[in-house]
Amino acid sequence: MNLLRKKSVSSLLAHLDNKETSLKKALGAFDLTMLGIGAIVGTGIFVLTGVAAAKHAGPALILSFILAGLACVFAALCYAEFASSVPVSGSAYTYSYAVFGELIAWILGWDLILEYGLASSAVASGWSGYFQGLLSGFGIHLPTALTGAYNPVKGTYVNLPAILIIFIITFLLSRGVKESTKLNNIMVIIKIAVVLLFIAVGVWYVKPHNWVPFMPNGFSGVATGAATVFFAYIGFDAVSTAAEEVRNPQRNMPIGIIASLLICTALYIIVSLILTGMVPYKMLNVDNPVAYALNFVHQDWAAGFVAAGAILGITTVLLVMIYGQTRLFFAISRDGLLPKVLSRVNQKTKVPVVSSWVTAVLCAFFAGFVPLDKLAELTNIGTLFAFIVVSLGIIVLRHKQPDLPRSFKVPFVPWVPLLAVVFCGYLVYSLPKTTWMGFGVWFLIGIVVYALYGYRNSELSRSEGEHSAQSKSKKVSGN
Repeated sequence: MNLLRKKSVSSLLAHLDNKETSLKKALGAFDLTMLGIGAIVGTGIFVLTGVAAAKHAGPALILSFILAGLACVFAALCYAEFASSVPVSGSAYTYSYAVFGELIAWILGWDLILEYGLASSAVASGWSGYFQGLLSGFGIHLPTALTGAYNPVKGTYVNLPAILIIFIITFLLSRGVKESTKLNNIMVIIKIAVVLLFIAVGVWYVKPHNWVPFMPNGFSGVATGAATVFFAYIGFDAVSTAAEEVRNPQRNMPIGIIASLLICTALYIIVSLILTGMVPYKMLNVDNPVAYALNFVHQDWAAGFVAAGAILGITTVLLVMIYGQTRLFFAISRDGLLPKVLSRVNQKTKVPVVSSWVTAVLCAFFAGFVPLDKLAELTNIGTLFAFIVVSLGIIVLRHKQPDLPRSFKVPFVPWVPLLAVVFCGYLVYSLPKTTWMGFGVWFLIGIVVYALYGYRNSELSRSEGEHSAQSKSKKVSGN
C-alpha cells in the first residue's frame, strides 16, 4: 500500500489546461484582496472582540490580536509562495499532495472540510441573530419556532433565516465567480467604511483609565484571547482556494493574501484599542460590542450604521466561506478521493454547480438545527492544523525542489516557516480539551472514508494500476 504517493507539481498544473474541469480565470489582485477582507472582517471584529476582552484579555486584547496576527502573517507568507508556485484550487490540500503525499493531503482536506463547513454554518447562525435584531427594530418578529436551532426548552426548532441566507448565497455563487465578487467588493467597501466610522467617532470617547489594569488575567489571558480571536483571521486561507480562477496568479495571489491580512490586522488592532478605551472591559461580554460601545457613549446614530454594517460584514464572510468549501470539494473530487460528480463544471458559468449545492444543503442543515456555540468550537483547530502543515511544506519543497519556479519567495527560510509553526502550535495548545476530542473523532471518520473509498478511487491509484498493467503486458510480450 502506497499511502504517501505524491502528485508532481507538473501534474497539478496540468489541470489548468483541461477545459472540462478547469475554472474561469476572472479575478485580479483587487478582487482577491477584497475577497480576503470580505472573509476576515466580520464575525471577529463585530462579535468576538467583546467576548475576548471581557472573559480573557481585558484591555490587553490588542496584544491578543497582535499575537494571532503574527501567527497568521508568518503562515500567510508560506501560503503566498505556494499559491504563486502551484496556482491550483484546493489550498493547503493541494499543496500537501505535492509535498507530503496522498494520505496527509486527504487528512488535511478532510480537516478543511470541517473548517469551512462549520465556519459557514456558524457564520450563517450569527447572521440570523443580527438579521432578527434588525427586523425587531422595525417591529417585525418571526415565530419563535423558526428563530433558532433545535431546542424544545426554548421553543425553537429550526433557524430559518440561517438556512435561507445559505441558499441565497449559493444561488449567487452558482451564477459565476465574477458576478459574486462584484457584489462582494461593494459590500466590503461599505463594511470598511462602517469600521472607519466607528474609529472616527469612538476615538473622541476613549478614556485611558479604562485601560487599567491592562492585563487583568496575565499573559495566559492574552494567549487564550488570541486563540479565541484567531477565528477572526481565517479568511485569508480562503483566498488561496481561488487560485485557479485568477489572472496572472504568480503576481496576484501573493498580493491578495498579504494585502488583505495586513489591512485587516491594522483595523483589528485600532478597533480593539478604541473599544477597550471607550467601555470598561468587563461590560463588553455582549453579542454586538462595537455597536454597544457607541450606544454606551450615546452615539446611537453611529451605532445604527454599525449594526447594518455588521450584517453586510457577516454576509461577505459567509459568501467567501461557502465559496472556499465548494472549491475544496471540487479539488478533492477531481483527484478521485470524493465522488467525481462533485467536480463537474457547468460549461457556461465555469462553476462546480453540484459541489455548490451539496455544500449548501450540508451547511444549511447544521446552521438550521445545531446551536452556534457547538458549531464554532471546532473551526479554529482545523485552521491552525492547516497552517502548520503548509508552513512545514515550504521547508520540505525548498529542499526537494529548489529549482521550482517561484515568483514569490518566503524570506529567511526555514526561520519564518518555523515561526509560523511555533505560533500556531502555541495557539493549538491553548484550545480546550473538548475541541481536541471533537477533532479526533472527525479525524477517525476521515480515515475510515479514505480506507473505504478514497484509496481505491484516487486518480493516482488508477494511474498506478494502468502503469502496472502495461508493465505486465510488456513482460508477457517480451517472454
